[in-house]
Amino acid sequence: MTEKKTKIFCTMGPKCWDVPTLLELIDAGMNVARLNFSHGDHEAHGATLARVREAASLRPGKNIGVLLDTKGPEIRTGFFREECKGKIHLTAGDVVEVTTDYSFKGDEKKFACTYEKLPTSVQPGSTVLIADGSLVLTVIECKATSVICKVENNQAIGERKNMNLPNVKVDLPVLQPKDIDDLQNFGVKHGVDFIAASFVQSAADIQFIRATLGDAGKKIKIIAKIENQEGLDKFDEILAETDGVMVARGDLGMEIPPEKVFREQKMMIEKCRFYGKPCVVATQMLESMIVNPRPTRAECSDVANAVLDGADCVMLSGETANGAFPRAAVEIMARTCIQAEMMMRDADPSGYNEIFKLMKASKKSSGPLSQALQVEAATSSAVKMACDISAKALVVLSETGETARLISKFHPDAPILSITSDATIGRQIEGYMCNATSIVTTEKRGEGRHIRVGFEEGKKRGLFADGDTVVAIHTMRNAANIKQWTLRMLEVSSNFTH
Repeated sequence: MTEKKTKIFCTMGPKCWDVPTLLELIDAGMNVARLNFSHGDHEAHGATLARVREAASLRPGKNIGVLLDTKGPEIRTGFFREECKGKIHLTAGDVVEVTTDYSFKGDEKKFACTYEKLPTSVQPGSTVLIADGSLVLTVIECKATSVICKVENNQAIGERKNMNLPNVKVDLPVLQPKDIDDLQNFGVKHGVDFIAASFVQSAADIQFIRATLGDAGKKIKIIAKIENQEGLDKFDEILAETDGVMVARGDLGMEIPPEKVFREQKMMIEKCRFYGKPCVVATQMLESMIVNPRPTRAECSDVANAVLDGADCVMLSGETANGAFPRAAVEIMARTCIQAEMMMRDADPSGYNEIFKLMKASKKSSGPLSQALQVEAATSSAVKMACDISAKALVVLSETGETARLISKFHPDAPILSITSDATIGRQIEGYMCNATSIVTTEKRGEGRHIRVGFEEGKKRGLFADGDTVVAIHTMRNAANIKQWTLRMLEVSSNFTH
């Protein structure tokens, strides 16, 4: 079977977190296991992580990444009076008061929320969405510690439901006390590979997260989840600071009109491609497979269009966490990615169009986000050379993963084979970079040792054979400690010498 280039993130949950099922997901195409810290405690996530790593150890040819997804600064409704039995029933046209006194036990006339600044954040006419938008309120009046709202539709809601405020800048830190504890006492302690940061609204948020991770967590890659208008408004500054981006369409579709989500998705993917930052498209991609063995045609089209737009990764949430068909969901997602990739290959069989399109854009750009053109020249030249000679692979010697990332930016047809001594870097490259796989070795770099490792492992994986040609790229530092780029065209050989 043709290998997919696009990476797949799978959310962990009771329907998939046993070792046998995890092995099935890995075999089907999972690249990253997502731990959703909106639910569960450290003990439960630690047990899941142990099983993920046990399953990964049984597939030594794979480098499976682990992502910690923060709960973030979410707003929730409060608890109800005992006689409500955990649920209230609201009727269109009724008036309800939402108070910031979280100790208040509510009913159909008044209930609490967790956001203390609600009365100063909204204004008459503002919309409040509760329980994934199933309940719509319109603000009538703002008081000192509450807001009076009109109920727009009949709905019953339970306790502690999520609340969204479209077109409102929520004045909450990107990391709540729970998130800080999760990052420092779980993420850093257990060596996760990625952090997905919920509700990022500025570059300062990313800087705060890096400071929170500290020196011990400096290797962890940060993926900014864009979930509201403020994040969209400051997307360029966020993109400059973050390692990757997640198009988090769930909350984004609550915070902006749903008919505009596709447009913002395309914008974010395009900018991520331009700046070489991996992009993940998430939420409801194969939602119907939570209960059905086959997805809808619209869902398959959604996955395919994300790939055609240039996404590096696509994500499954409830489909794997609590769905009835986790393996089938990964399999059909992988097959859909392959079909979209084949379509792109047919549209640009030479592979040159995308290279020159991105290079022209880089050359024209003079903004703060521009990559140094010498780096772009080296990596694009490697990809172009691979196209010129129909190379079987692009072999990258990696210490930090940056060279692999800037080659992956071009989504080359030739697979990227990264050789590294750092297992974390290996999981990150293979986890969220398009068409990139890793070989982690204990061999010391130098005198052609990593190239030989790449040749031997690449042959075992069927990427190439003796006599085939590959393009090798790596950096070295001169006597002045300045990074220099080396690009070579090599013939695969069991007797390779430096």
